[in-house]
Amino acid sequence: MNAASRKNTVRIILSIFLLISLFQATLYYVQSPEEHKVVVGQELKLGLDFPYKLQRAMKVIVIPEEGLVLSYKGAPFYGEEFKYEGEWPVAATTGTVNVQLRIFGLIPVKKMVVNVVPQYEVVPGGQSIGVMLQSKGILVVGYSPVKTAKGDIYPGKSTGIKVGDIIIAANGKTVSEEETMADLINVSGEKNKKVRLKVKRADGIYDFSVKPEFCSQTQRYRIGLLIRDNTAGVGTLTFYDPKSKRYGALGHVVSNGNSEQKIDIKNGKIVESVVQGIEQGRKGKPGEKIGIFLHGEGLTGDIEKNTHYGIFGRLTTKPREKITPIPVAFANQVKSGPAKIRTVVDGTSVEEFDIEILRIMPHQKLSGKGLIIKITDRQLLEKTGGIIQGMSGSPILQDGKLVGAVTHVFINEPTKGYGILAEWMLEECGLLDKKFDHNGSSVGCYPNLLPHVS
Repeated sequence: MNAASRKNTVRIILSIFLLISLFQATLYYVQSPEEHKVVVGQELKLGLDFPYKLQRAMKVIVIPEEGLVLSYKGAPFYGEEFKYEGEWPVAATTGTVNVQLRIFGLIPVKKMVVNVVPQYEVVPGGQSIGVMLQSKGILVVGYSPVKTAKGDIYPGKSTGIKVGDIIIAANGKTVSEEETMADLINVSGEKNKKVRLKVKRADGIYDFSVKPEFCSQTQRYRIGLLIRDNTAGVGTLTFYDPKSKRYGALGHVVSNGNSEQKIDIKNGKIVESVVQGIEQGRKGKPGEKIGIFLHGEGLTGDIEKNTHYGIFGRLTTKPREKITPIPVAFANQVKSGPAKIRTVVDGTSVEEFDIEILRIMPHQKLSGKGLIIKITDRQLLEKTGGIIQGMSGSPILQDGKLVGAVTHVFINEPTKGYGILAEWMLEECGLLDKKFDHNGSSVGCYPNLLPHVS
């Protein structure tokens, strides 16, 4: 191969490399959120990580809101176009900035809005909590056969009622207690009448008429459903605001059993929990914390909201541990690399353990899964095998800031799992202005109370 051919080959390789880099950069920004937050005094950095030549080719237009003060490389900056070379303007005051990214000054890549806000601080949690919820309606969590002379039958299931449904009324009466529901069914059966049920599902409200059958085993009329009017389990407090006493916990919704339907709460509360044992996680089977609830001592609080990003409310009693508030990191401040989680694995003592943040995904706000993390702490791995049930809500700290919370485990790889970004939880809690509301649901991970038979 002569010199000219080698030069052409090198040019082709470099061109392919630049095209791949350009494609990756464009894909990243197409997927990235259209809104970002930074704190006063921070660069308007959006996570660009391009090769140097592309950095020089990247042109950024910054249009600050009137009154917002910016500086670039130490000098006042008033919104002129500039080339991105690894440095961004610094926001000196609160306000809003419109940012437009262009490749080579010609190809528009993304328009973004950057909100400059004050630094917010909260107290990081880590305490084990007992979560108790009473739902609006009766949860269908399974089926139980009605024992008859004809054999085992399932009237409710045969009519079309599904596990995960929420029964909100029976014979025109609102129901919220298991015993009331069972009595209404029995009375309808004694009168040889069908029981009329109004059922809520994720996609709407449905009406069913079910004929109760006499059960020789229970000596009552039943429709063959396992029902429950409450749920309880162990989770972890993520943070609280010492002034307003607002708190956030879990990092994901509490849902109806194995379904993904969010539980609409009638009332609920949190209490401190003592971890008495650990069931280790392994591939294919998540582990869990085994705890008991402390009533009348330790931290307590009311549950006001059960949302896609966790449970939220106000503390009535603060944790006994005195912790100095720390800053909350926004999505663009979180980076891949070492971090720590705070959680309880024995008794009530909050400990810190090493983890690694593998990936940050600010574009996954709808799913609530903004982080992929891995447990690296040998002591924690020996104790739990990885991420386990009850660890949901354990705060993730990096560089002295609250960056997120543990939420889900990878079933087939228990050392890894998902986390939620702290920014999203604070928005949902009402401590930060939020730009949208999402009432989706996710998989709950709570041991259930024993269901009632109807």
